[in-house]
Amino acid sequence: MSANREVLAGWLHRFETALDAGDAAGAADLFADVCYWRDMVAFTWNIITLDGRAAISSMLAASLDGVKPSAWRIDGEPLEADGVIEAWLTFETAAGPGKGHIRLRDGLCWTLLTTLKELEGHPFKEGTHRTRGVEHGARKGRQHWDQRRRKEAEEIGISQEPYCLIIGGGQGGMALAARLGHLGVPTLIVEKNARAGDSWRNRYQSLCLHDPVWYDHMPYIPFPEGWPIFTPKEMMGDWLEMYAKVMSLNYWAGTTCTDASYDPDAGRWQVTVEREGTPHTLKPAHLVFATGMSGYPQVPNFPGREIFAGEQLHTSAYRTGAPFAGRTCVVIGSNTSAHDVCADLWEHGADVTMVQRSGSLVVQTDTCLDRVLGALYSEAALEAGIDTETADYMSTTWPHRELERRQVENCAVMRERDADLHARLEKAGFILDFGPDNTGLVMKSFREGGGFYINVGASELICNGDIKLKSGVEIEALDETGVVMADGTHLEADVVIYATGYGSMNRFVADIVGQETADKVGKCWGLGAGTRKDPGPWEGELRNMWKPTQQDGLWFQGGNLMQSRHFSRFLALQIKARMEGLPTPVYGRQQSHHRV
Repeated sequence: MSANREVLAGWLHRFETALDAGDAAGAADLFADVCYWRDMVAFTWNIITLDGRAAISSMLAASLDGVKPSAWRIDGEPLEADGVIEAWLTFETAAGPGKGHIRLRDGLCWTLLTTLKELEGHPFKEGTHRTRGVEHGARKGRQHWDQRRRKEAEEIGISQEPYCLIIGGGQGGMALAARLGHLGVPTLIVEKNARAGDSWRNRYQSLCLHDPVWYDHMPYIPFPEGWPIFTPKEMMGDWLEMYAKVMSLNYWAGTTCTDASYDPDAGRWQVTVEREGTPHTLKPAHLVFATGMSGYPQVPNFPGREIFAGEQLHTSAYRTGAPFAGRTCVVIGSNTSAHDVCADLWEHGADVTMVQRSGSLVVQTDTCLDRVLGALYSEAALEAGIDTETADYMSTTWPHRELERRQVENCAVMRERDADLHARLEKAGFILDFGPDNTGLVMKSFREGGGFYINVGASELICNGDIKLKSGVEIEALDETGVVMADGTHLEADVVIYATGYGSMNRFVADIVGQETADKVGKCWGLGAGTRKDPGPWEGELRNMWKPTQQDGLWFQGGNLMQSRHFSRFLALQIKARMEGLPTPVYGRQQSHHRV
């Protein structure tokens, strides 16, 4: 036994002994002064980060009797660097097997990740548990696969109630539906667009994924070899349409959810949807909002909008710069969609000005690939034996508080690499912002869901003046012919395009379920770490995402493709456990903090 393995095995033995004895305080004493336990469903039926010994002790005191953890084992060979020993773990709980990760420093636990892999007796129908697909042998009246599948698709939502109804048929809704399907949970997706994949097809023509292919696989079906590194929107739309069919997802396109209410006595929702103009009433036990991580388009109500003689639109309605050739366009905003639209307008011959009201982060594509994603999601990572599932688990071993500290150093390295671009942008007047604590791109994504641009070409146009820039000045009003700035500058415009982002997806809850429920649930997304947009309290995890909310039977599924893929596993397990009547006592259910 190696020395590192011996140290870790000794700690694990003491930890398991304390847990077996129900000694919550004794188990917590095995953690360092600064320590974190990140749990995904295994101990808490929640997604939660426990910060410090006292928090860990309280959780264990509340959870041990029901969880009954046992059979802790080291999985693979421990690694050691800078005095930190880390390793993967396996363990068992009353609900099912778990997967974990640990870091020891000076013989005490610094970080611990515990996750529920599957439910005992209810495995995902994959690997050795996959279905046969066909009934061999001959018998009269036998139904073949296509007949059974057609019957399921025709009956779900009509003569058979879905146990889970998912609002939103983009990548998030599909990823969750695929996971639930592999658990045998009757699930129906309702999507307002006419076809699966239209949430991508209907965006502006130049849109593509700025994340690389290795990061963006859907559950169960990876993109094929030779797929482009950066997926164009039309390819993504077609892939999702294929995915819905191949994964046998029950999918109602052209369907809008108009109203929903929860009956706590029955434990069921009553949901009204309109499918191609025909109303239907559905009664699922669980309602999932999978509308992305954002809500409705946000359009600032500047004085004078009603008298502006030109055209106004939000980027959600923008398709191509072709109709704006030769016209003078002002784009308000400076994050990803603003850069994409400005570049597209310039390519089509428009005179375009970007109005930057506050700072944004800009990073070169290669820098992002190398410093943010490359270690886990790249050809090099695959060659090193890090497959997609392993990469997903590795990416979640760090609690967000520690991730903040690590990203300060990483951001500094990224800024050094991109120093030339940043200098030229600042010379052009662009305001750079690397976060209130210089944590950069990663934490901006978690906290704000945006606030950055991965440079795929627009930055060069700003640097050389092809895209004009007005920065650091607020907009006072619009008048008949353009935009009036607070410093008295007047920007002539035929077209004003608002690249001003989206509100919280919680707004959909307010419109469909009601404002009272939306207020009870609170905001979605964000860590609340003293950001410019959200000075709220620290949450430890993303608010309301993939975990129980303050409203029974109401869930949120969303995020980028990686987040939708990985966290859909844990949301599916929570819903399946409830379907099977398993005890699911939620520890540390988040309290809402904001009216939305």
